[in-house]
Amino acid sequence: QVQLVESGGGLVQAGESLRLSCVVSGLTACNYGMAWFRQHPGTEREFLAAINGGGSSTTYADSEKGRFTISRDSAKNTVNLQMNRLKPEDTAIYYCALGLFTSRDYRNYNYWGQGTQVTVSS
Repeated sequence: QVQLVESGGGLVQAGESLRLSCVVSGLTACNYGMAWFRQHPGTEREFLAAINGGGSSTTYADSEKGRFTISRDSAKNTVNLQMNRLKPEDTAIYYCALGLFTSRDYRNYNYWGQGTQVTVSS
């Protein structure tokens, strides 16, 4: 059974940083593309960043390029999202996703974590 479990969310002040982690079990994550999305209430999931299976290629949403960094630790079967200079509008539920390839479209991912809440106070 494939499972993705996110962690690292929480409450921070504007300007601070958070590092989200997503641990994959049930398969070898480095054979798959992985991504981070977030969702605000009443909206569709928003693409943030993706990384290919080998970790050699990354893609970012234009709006977050420079603030967010995606990485993977193959030994731990984990993908991380480092988020810097957080803003109140970053408040959302953050999800990691796994698929056969990387994509900006959430519909192309087969497996999802349960999400982790990030709240940024002003």
